[in-house]
Amino acid sequence: MYDLALLVHILAATVWTGGHLVLALTILPRALRENDIAFLSRFEEGYEKIGIPALVLQVLSGLYLSLRWLPEWSQWLDFANPVSRIVTIKLILLGCTLALAADARFRLIPKLSPDNIRPLAWHIVPVTVVSVLFVIAGVSFRTGWL
Repeated sequence: MYDLALLVHILAATVWTGGHLVLALTILPRALRENDIAFLSRFEEGYEKIGIPALVLQVLSGLYLSLRWLPEWSQWLDFANPVSRIVTIKLILLGCTLALAADARFRLIPKLSPDNIRPLAWHIVPVTVVSVLFVIAGVSFRTGWL
């Protein structure tokens, strides 16, 4: 079960992070340059169908994997333990992702217009950076970077 959860976690991270890298590095610059919200909206509409389920799978599999490494929830915040430190970092990154995504989804995207495309960009870029940091943190379980 552990191996399957790890595979699901990695595949979901690939979808989430890859989609946001495509969005931030190709779709967003064009949308900003051309002030084209339709282009951005079409991408978001299609990506949401796989991106949100990928995020949900990441959270669920991440919780399972964390409990396998650290069976007691109280261990998760013990910064003296390298595994706990990574789990805590990933939980903080998750909180940042959820806060930015909720704000964009409920405040910016429903009112998306050429006038507020730049504030949306200020959400897309940090979510992308956070998703890359998630990958770095995940790799740290094996490399010890963090």
